[in-house]
Amino acid sequence: MSQTPSQPDAVSASDAASPHWKAGPFEVRLPFVHYRFQWQDYTQGLVMCAVDLAAIPLLTELLGMPFEAALAVVVLNGLLYLLHHLLGDPVVPGWITPAVPLLMVYCQQFPEGPERVQALVAFQLVLAALSITLGVTGLAAKVVRFIPNALRAGIVVGAGFAAVQSVFAEGGRFETFPWTISIAVGLAFLLLYSKGFARAQRRSRVLRLIGSLGILPCILLAVVVAPLFGEAPWPTLEWGFATPDFVTLWTEYTVFGVGFPPAMMLLTAIPTVAAAYIVVFGDVLQARAVLDEASEVRTDEKVSYNPNRAHMIFGARNAIMGVIGPDVTMCGPLWAAMHVAISERYKKGRDAMQSIFGGAGSFRWGTNTGLWLLPIVSLVEPVLGVALALTLIIQGFVSVKVGILEARSRTDLGIAGVTGAVLALNGAAWGFAVGIVLCLLVYGRRFFSGEDDGVINHSGKATGKGVPEGGVQPEGRVESDGTPEPTGRREPTGRKAPAGQGNPAENAVEG
Repeated sequence: MSQTPSQPDAVSASDAASPHWKAGPFEVRLPFVHYRFQWQDYTQGLVMCAVDLAAIPLLTELLGMPFEAALAVVVLNGLLYLLHHLLGDPVVPGWITPAVPLLMVYCQQFPEGPERVQALVAFQLVLAALSITLGVTGLAAKVVRFIPNALRAGIVVGAGFAAVQSVFAEGGRFETFPWTISIAVGLAFLLLYSKGFARAQRRSRVLRLIGSLGILPCILLAVVVAPLFGEAPWPTLEWGFATPDFVTLWTEYTVFGVGFPPAMMLLTAIPTVAAAYIVVFGDVLQARAVLDEASEVRTDEKVSYNPNRAHMIFGARNAIMGVIGPDVTMCGPLWAAMHVAISERYKKGRDAMQSIFGGAGSFRWGTNTGLWLLPIVSLVEPVLGVALALTLIIQGFVSVKVGILEARSRTDLGIAGVTGAVLALNGAAWGFAVGIVLCLLVYGRRFFSGEDDGVINHSGKATGKGVPEGGVQPEGRVESDGTPEPTGRREPTGRKAPAGQGNPAENAVEG
């Protein structure tokens, strides 16, 4: 491995890369050696680990895992989050949240027990193989652009439908926490999407702090509201360290206990993997766009985001977790809300954050520490179902909004609606099949190009001609908070919204 100077005498725009060890496509950076530890981001991570813990009710529901075994999965996944900044990927990684409901629908087709565990293992291993292959070959952009706009829109919209449906379906979490979810979701939409609250943040430092915490205030409110309405017990604070059960995990819920999935199971996972990957690639583009914006402000550090390297890292994470701890939240490339929050603080200058790697790395060191602290785990344990419902409902909102903007015409919207509904109700394989057939029947030889009737103005620029009758005028390519819309179609170039405008926590769900 070659090493860049660890203590450069001066930083220039032409040679501003932060210190690291070069290792092939990776750039190794260690805390205190190559970057300054950021205590502000570490402290925030201690508390925001509550969002990571929301994966536990998913694992207990889908696989029947005991709480401690599910906690072991979360801990292992948390350790692998560190690989991104340690190997040169300057992001805050997270779940593949929009694809979680799709994966649950797929796994529920198999009987609970070893067969369902094998189905989850098969999915993660196929996703890992696809991601690593595309990362090594650099074919990611071509693969996503190969998918018709209408089908792409339908998959993302369907993920949103499935997310909301999983909360309100019979036996869903809303039946257990109706009042708590209603109040917490109401507060979440106020904090994340209210224009009035966004304006108020500009006048109040306290409100800006609350807004930067994403859905954490909603989770803390749920801790109080749920017992008041008799929907959950008051938390019993325990002191000490958490005790994840790795033995039960490895003997009953991994390939070491249930065996390797058969070849046919690997094949049946492909449609769901394809649907999940479309979401993944949108996250990759979003990560690069946010870093490009930050680089325009921080010319003192050269931040290099390499999508191929990112694919190899999160692909390796999925491969490892598929073997030692299958995880229904999957291993994604980005936690959008925290990536934006860290980038916004980074843009304030070297005094605020010396290096983007210090901010992203310190935050993930913080979440890893928090997962082991029993007071934090025991505080949120009674309302983890509410935290998960919050994540799914907000992700449903974002997915439908972004999915519609993938369409290019009224016809695309119609195909997307049918495709999304079928996908949410019957799974990714049926959704893909229906979407492909509809595109063939409607567009014929224009299967890949489709049509563009100007219904949605994707450029975000005024044309002087107005919006077509019945058309939709979108927000443009960049959200009000400066966060670009995830898409598998456009390169993240062009002007962004000025820093500091809007609500920096709009996409405050992990992944």
